[in-house]
Formats: sequence, C-alpha cells, structure tokens
Amino acid sequence: MKLNNIYTKIRSKKGQIAVLIDPEKTNTLEQIKPLVEKAEFAKIDYFFVGGSTVARKDFKNATTILKSLTCIPIVIFPGDFQQLSTDADAILYLSLLSGRNPEYLIGQHVRYAQDVFHSGIEVIPTAYILIDGGKQTSVASVSQTIPIMKENLSIALNTTVAGYLQGKKAVYFDAGSGALNTVNSKLIKQVSAQLDMAIIVGGGVKTVEQISQFQQAGANVIVIGNKIEEDIDFLLDIKAYCTVKQN
Repeated sequence: MKLNNIYTKIRSKKGQIAVLIDPEKTNTLEQIKPLVEKAEFAKIDYFFVGGSTVARKDFKNATTILKSLTCIPIVIFPGDFQQLSTDADAILYLSLLSGRNPEYLIGQHVRYAQDVFHSGIEVIPTAYILIDGGKQTSVASVSQTIPIMKENLSIALNTTVAGYLQGKKAVYFDAGSGALNTVNSKLIKQVSAQLDMAIIVGGGVKTVEQISQFQQAGANVIVIGNKIEEDIDFLLDIKAYCTVKQN
C-alpha cells in the first residue's frame, strides 16, 4: 500500500473541493472529457468516483478514462466490493457506522480485503455517517440503514468519536445524492474542535455559500455531485469563489 500522500493532502487545509462522479451516469469519454476540462480550469482538488449501484464495467471505464485525462487525484468512494481500480490514487475504506447492517460495517470489506491490500493504492480508513437530507436516498435504500436525523448532533458526534477511537483517519458525513438539505455545519464545527481527523462532507451542496459555510466550520473536503451533473458551469462559480478566497 502507498504512503499517506492523499491523506496528508486532505489534512493540509480546509475547504478543498471534490467532484463526485457516479459511473452509473458518467462513464464515457464524451461525458467525462468536458467535465475534466472545466474541473481543471476550476482547480478542483479531487475526483471522487463511486456510487451505490454501479456496475463493475462502468466503474472501470470511468476510472480508466479519468486517469488518461487528468493528474487530479482520483479517490474511490466505493458503494460495494466491486468498486476498486488501480487507476485510482486512493480509496476511502468506508465503514457505515451510522447503520447497524453488518454487511456495510465489515461484510463488504472482507470480500475484497486482499484485493485492496495488494492493489498498491492508498487506503484511508473512513467512518461513513449518513445524515438525513430530507429525502430517501439510494445509499440508505441499498444499505438498508436509517440516516441520523440532521438535528440529532449528539448521536452523530458520538458515532464519529467511536469511529475515531476505532482508528478511523477520516469521517465522511453524507446527506446523500440529491439531498434537499445539507449536513448541519454545527456538527462539522464540533467534530473539528474535538477530533484530530480529516472531515469530508457531501450531499445537497448547491451553492458557494454552502461551500464557504462548511469550510469555516472546519471541513477539509466538500464533495459536490448532483449540482455539477445538472449544471456543469457551477464549476466556474467554484473557480471564482476559490480565486476570491485566495486573495
């Protein structure tokens, strides 16, 4: 396994941007090339690749095409054990701590443990915590788990602390694809103040104001998926926001 290059980069600063590619929807050169061009112009920090119901062929196509087009780090955000590729730079080794389904706590991990171990890509042990985003999401349906209510900060925080004590290096708070509401930024602030771990947040992010709010709360990486699928020019808004932020 590789050294912690991607993890170190994630921990290096707040407010980094990841574009989430769902290979079930985006897996051809014609779809990926214009996305990469605008993402590079916007100077996004990562491509996350994965989804709840992605076929192995589509996942492989997406990662292979991405690798051929860009030097932006590719991080696997796996929905199941089939989503693994040596074209990626790292994998978020997700354990769904907000649910109690053993298949997504440890079962999927066992099925491809040897493949991940020998893949040569960087492995980032990650506590995956679903937060209710106001609608039923694919990940909740597939994993057969119930998200933590947005307002229930204590349960979400304690679940994160438990993951930290288990040795997780990162936490991913996810309101789910197409969420109506984002994760509560107060939760991000609490975790940032208490725990020494990388914070990733996604689901329902649609504005630069939300990006700014998460950055100020302490999120290392903000993940954007559906919004860019619907409006690729949102990357230009991100570019403008990041330019102002740096000046």
